[in-house]
Amino acid sequence: MTVGDDLHQALTGLETAKSTLEGFSQDTNDDLAQDMYTQCAQQIEQVAQQLEDRVNYVESEEPQYKQKQQMQQNQQGQQNQQNQ
Repeated sequence: MTVGDDLHQALTGLETAKSTLEGFSQDTNDDLAQDMYTQCAQQIEQVAQQLEDRVNYVESEEPQYKQKQQMQQNQQGQQNQQNQ
């Protein structure tokens, strides 16, 4: 696995954790627990934003790590093939 893969995997994990905590917040009737889950989700959002900034920096320095661009190109290629 490359550094780019590792960074994207970490970012995906953070986004999953944030969504899970938001779900916990909605599912509980305990106000203290809701506040805790919401606060944790917000903290994870901040960490994810910092990591995303790092991913963007790494991708600008090392173009071979640009997964988003590669995925979009692959999707466009598949759509073009389906349309033909």
